[in-house]
Amino acid sequence: MTRTTNARIAGSTFLVYIAAGIASLVVFGRASSGEGIAAKLATIAQHPTEVGVVVVLGLLQCFAALVLAVTLYALTRDQDPDLAMLALTCRVSEGVIGGSSIPNTLALLGLATAGGMNASDTGAANALGAYLLRSDVAVTATFFAVGSTLFSYLLLRGRMIPMPLAWLGVIASVLLVVGLPAQAAGFLHGPITSVMWLPMLAFEVPLSLWLIIKGVAMPARAQLASSHARDSRS
Repeated sequence: MTRTTNARIAGSTFLVYIAAGIASLVVFGRASSGEGIAAKLATIAQHPTEVGVVVVLGLLQCFAALVLAVTLYALTRDQDPDLAMLALTCRVSEGVIGGSSIPNTLALLGLATAGGMNASDTGAANALGAYLLRSDVAVTATFFAVGSTLFSYLLLRGRMIPMPLAWLGVIASVLLVVGLPAQAAGFLHGPITSVMWLPMLAFEVPLSLWLIIKGVAMPARAQLASSHARDSRS
């Protein structure tokens, strides 16, 4: 595919990825509302359709991560193929790990809708429900953050998108690279775990529109090599 095609696919996929992620959080939040594990399981049992929507949105995010891995690699590999390959690997890992967590959501629905449990079964169900309801998004998102950092750095170094936008991408990504492992380890919690995503949102939405409308410039390294080749021929 051409650079223009890859840029437009990447930009469109960014928008799909963002929309699916936000929708998934909202729908699952409504489908699992309640105080305590028992209440959450009861709410989930009443909203099987919403849980199914969350599963579909999760799959959509996984495939979007794979598409972004390939298209962003195609756009940045001329600047530094090794870093671009590492970034691609991180985004592919994000998609694979995210996909492997989807059966947990289906297991949670099965647990919530299981009937005929006695007191001891209920206690076990609550314990299992607490495990399945744990938030492990920080682990998957760490691979996203590292991949985003590398791709943003390559876009910046190659001067392929406006410099302020590229710098915002690097800063937003590094913020997540630092914050997400701290969240996964339990050192960071509360509203800040949501706030730290805002710079990334402020980066990815304009980036997606830029890629769709303007595309990307040739990497500075490729431009320099082309200039040297013209000079040698002349």
